[in-house]
Order: sequence, then structure tokens, then C-alpha cells
Amino acid sequence: MIITQTPLRLGLLGGGTDLPGYYREHGGRVLNCAIDKYVYVIVKQRFDDEIYVNYSQKEIVSRVEDLEHELVRETMRMTGVGRGVEITTLADIPSAGSGLGSSSAVTVGLLHALFAYQGRQVSGVELAELACEIELERCGKPIGKQDQYIAALGGIRDLRFGPGESVEAGELGISTAKRRALQQQIMLFYTGITRSANSILAEQSANIDGVLPQLDLLRDLAGFAADCLRSGDVDAIGPAVRESWEAKKKLASGVSNDQIDAAIAGALDSGASGVKLTGAGGGGFLLVLCPVERQSAVRAALPQLRELPVKFDHLGSRVVLNVLRDIWC
Repeated sequence: MIITQTPLRLGLLGGGTDLPGYYREHGGRVLNCAIDKYVYVIVKQRFDDEIYVNYSQKEIVSRVEDLEHELVRETMRMTGVGRGVEITTLADIPSAGSGLGSSSAVTVGLLHALFAYQGRQVSGVELAELACEIELERCGKPIGKQDQYIAALGGIRDLRFGPGESVEAGELGISTAKRRALQQQIMLFYTGITRSANSILAEQSANIDGVLPQLDLLRDLAGFAADCLRSGDVDAIGPAVRESWEAKKKLASGVSNDQIDAAIAGALDSGASGVKLTGAGGGGFLLVLCPVERQSAVRAALPQLRELPVKFDHLGSRVVLNVLRDIWC
């Protein structure tokens, strides 16, 4: 039996500039951090040759090609696991439409578990690259590349994409004290709204030329915030997030709505320095940057939203259980 643990993430700034239609020509940049909420993948050898897959549904098939779960199907194909396994995915939070990168965390975790099942060790960068291949190329998802890299590598990262196909995924070198100070400012609230990011991202990808000024600003704000963190200026992140949200709302229809706008206004009026939806928008979790002394007021302003305490994850995807045995013995 193999169990992998793969972190979800918070995209602080630059989201949208990791889409291929933008970064290949203009270069993208994202400031991203992994958090201590996880996707777990369990792979267990079966006595027979059937394939069992357990998620929000249950599938039992004899051939990989017959699987409806496209991420499981394509990771099995890529890793060469073809029969006689039971695969289960679990998550700490609602996995559909959370805005925390759960889909890519599932892909990375599946790859990691199935490679380990085959007795193969792979690096975090290789996991990220292969996850991008599965999601963007094999499955044709209209998404970017930030989620795969942060899920595989963990930490707080200054991710740079292109121009062209190059990716730099360096971890941000900041002191433990400043890392803790940033973590203390982060609040996360569940809106109760789940949505598929695909329609928002597809619209954005189709209209990149029309929103170039906003994408350029988002990229530059990510670079500005990364530089501020390196210099120890944690308080600059909130205002940058606030400015980025105004630009992000212009990327596609459906990024925000009246309910979300009201929650964001309430948090800002209560002392938050920056607020945005995580992920592509439309629902999921509300990310709030707020000084510690104003956080009680923010909670009071958002009584209808459930808070999710989070800390940073520094390790990325890892194998937490590896018990290999031959059930035929």
C-alpha cells in the first residue's frame, strides 16, 4: 500500500499569468504558497486484476481505457500501472471548486503514488512537469501551471513562466520570523460557493489580448510582492493583493458577484489590508490579509463564512506510507 500527502495552495499574486497563452509571449510570474491542507491518494494492490477507483463516485473496470476519471486514467497510463489496483482519493476540504488547486494536487499525488507503487522515485520538478502534461495536454484543461509546481514542491515560491516554455520555481528565501509574520496575517474563509474554474479560465484564455494591461499588472505585482518579502516588508503584501483583485475582476465574467463583493467590502472596512478570492474566482475561499489586531473585527464582519485556519507547508508532495508486499505469497 502506498499513501501520498500533497498540499493545497494559496495563490497570493499573479494568478492568470501562468496561462500558456500569456506567459509564452509575455512571461508570467506568480507568488504562491503551499498550505497544511492536503489531498491524500491511496494505492493498494488487489488480489484480482480489476481496477477500483474511489472518489466522489466509485468505478470498477477491467481496463484503464474504461475509466471515467480522466486524471486517474491518464496517470495510470503515464506510470504504466495497468491492472490489479485500488485507488482512493481523499481531501481535507471540498475538492470541487475550492480555488485551492485541488485538481492539480490530485494529479501530483496520483503520479507520486503510482510511481512509488512501481518502485520509482521522481523529483518534485518531474512530478510538476508530468502533471502539467496530463492536465494541459492530455486532458486539455484550460488552466495554468502554478498549481502543479507548488503542490509538488511546497514552500513559498516565486514562480516564473516563460517567455517560451521555461519554468523557474525558486523558493522565496525569507527569514523564519518574516515567514511567521506573513502566516499570521493570512485568514481564509469558505464562501460556500463551489464552481468550476474551467469556464472562467477558458474565457480568459480566449481574451488574453483584450486584458493584457491587467495581466501585465498582475505579473508585475507578483514580482513586486516577492521582492518586498525578500527585503522583509510583509505589510506590503496586503495592499498588493487588494490592487490585484481589482485587476483580476476584469479578466473574465463571473470572477465575482454581489455576495462576494459584499464580503470583501466588509472585510476591508473592518481593517483587512487586502482581500481576494483564491483561484480563478467565482467562489471557493476568500483570502484575507489582515493585521493580527484587526482580525477579530474581520471575523465579526463575516459571521456567515466559516474560517479555515491554515499554516504553510514546506515539503510539498510526499509518500507518507510505503508498504510493499506480494499478496500472492
